[in-house]
Amino acid sequence: MATNENLPPNVIKQLAKELKNLDDSPPEGIKVGVNDDDFSTIFADIEGPAGTPYENGVFRMKLILTHDFPHSPPKGYFLTKIFHPNIASNGEICVNALKKDWSPSLGLRHVLMVVRCLLIEPFPESALNEQAGKMLLDNYDEYARHARLYTSIHAKPKTKLKTGAISESTTALNVGQTHTSLCNVDQKTVVSGVAPLQQPSPLAPTANIVKGGNNLDQPLTADTAVSGSAPPPSLTMKKEAGLAKLPADKKKIDARKKSLKRL
Repeated sequence: MATNENLPPNVIKQLAKELKNLDDSPPEGIKVGVNDDDFSTIFADIEGPAGTPYENGVFRMKLILTHDFPHSPPKGYFLTKIFHPNIASNGEICVNALKKDWSPSLGLRHVLMVVRCLLIEPFPESALNEQAGKMLLDNYDEYARHARLYTSIHAKPKTKLKTGAISESTTALNVGQTHTSLCNVDQKTVVSGVAPLQQPSPLAPTANIVKGGNNLDQPLTADTAVSGSAPPPSLTMKKEAGLAKLPADKKKIDARKKSLKRL
């Protein structure tokens, strides 16, 4: 479960809604996940835009939300190595949306989309990677060659972010919510797939009665105790009829013997 001690409850509630929205309707080329250990760290996988040196690459980044978020912008870092003027060697991202242009009204969706746009249109004038910035201004083909090389080596598809991780984490934020086990099933029951018989309460009166197929109460016999169900009423009626027939047949046999003696 995520620990959210550094964020106030109202911010957590707003983040939960926004993250759920990102999970249900992700921006193009962006997949978002939440760190299970720290809800204030947001992960995202960004697909390299087509027609750029980053095409066919998958770049993982993270946004770190400070204790006074959203009054101060999150800090963005690329975890995947990338050759880009506005991304430093340590992964720090330089973009106005995370600096002077930040506003508390801007959401995570906007920030992520701006970062992906940065892969389409870099800003060499405010470069954190001076080599990439200078190369972009002086020789674009050489810059593109370096960027494609980095992409082919480092930006391979990552282990997919857990599906539903956001939903699970945001659900865990509900205050006062408790999770109880509905039932405890022993190992044999799990293996066989048969639900255990409910044990009667020791305080309840013992009643050796089971329900028959036609909802009639029938006595509990050894057979019904083993099988867990009472015999059909039709079978019981046949047995009773057979037992009643035996004395009548015996009377007929005795009458025939007496007639034979008279002869």
